[in-house]
Amino acid sequence: MLKVKNLHASVGGKEILRGINFEVHPGEVHAIMGPNGSGKSTFASVLAGSEKFEVTDGSVEYCGENLLEMSIEDRARAGLFLGFQYPVEIPGVSMANFMKLAIAEKRKWEGKEPLTPAQFLKLMKEKSAIVELDSRLTSRAVNEGFSGGEKKKNEIFQMAMLEPRLAVLDETDSGLDIDALRIVATGVNRLRSEENATVLITHYQRLLDYIVPDFVHVLYKGEIIYSGGKELALKLEEEGYDWLIKQHEAK
Repeated sequence: MLKVKNLHASVGGKEILRGINFEVHPGEVHAIMGPNGSGKSTFASVLAGSEKFEVTDGSVEYCGENLLEMSIEDRARAGLFLGFQYPVEIPGVSMANFMKLAIAEKRKWEGKEPLTPAQFLKLMKEKSAIVELDSRLTSRAVNEGFSGGEKKKNEIFQMAMLEPRLAVLDETDSGLDIDALRIVATGVNRLRSEENATVLITHYQRLLDYIVPDFVHVLYKGEIIYSGGKELALKLEEEGYDWLIKQHEAK
């Protein structure tokens, strides 16, 4: 599904990603962990197509296509979803209208007929229930006046509506209390299938108590320096990153 080879990226002339190699197959959940400033959010932004970053080397293949040649809009239409660490507010645009437009664009890309109003409302009701999103929020402007937990629930609601092939969730657990974390994680787990995949970017083991990854990768100074199974996250929680960093720098 996703093949990243020797990916380098910079911003303002400063190199952030220094040769990432990363591969994701359908049905898998990958967790990317690492110290602050290691390039985790940059990696997510580059995959999503942020124009802030310049790719200087390497390649990214997504479902057989050159992802780096696709526009941001086409990446989204093709099923790549980015859940933001800090979801933005969009004043004046209701959640219902926002999702109606997004669903219409996705179905058009897939060559499908638009949903009828009744079908769309039924879909919204079903998907909002997954993350226990208050139905009143869907009539309000996107994220405007939402609490931190509501914004994160709203991100997973959007993910549920769009049913992406690949979801990249950038610190979805950031700022969540234990109840909101449980609800968000339950939503992500309910959306897992053998046809899609998820990449979780997180600082903390606590999210991985709820969403069990198949693989855990440690990113440091723009490189993946170590990969392992779910037990790696537990060890990092107990011992931190120092032992890995020392091991890497000793090479």
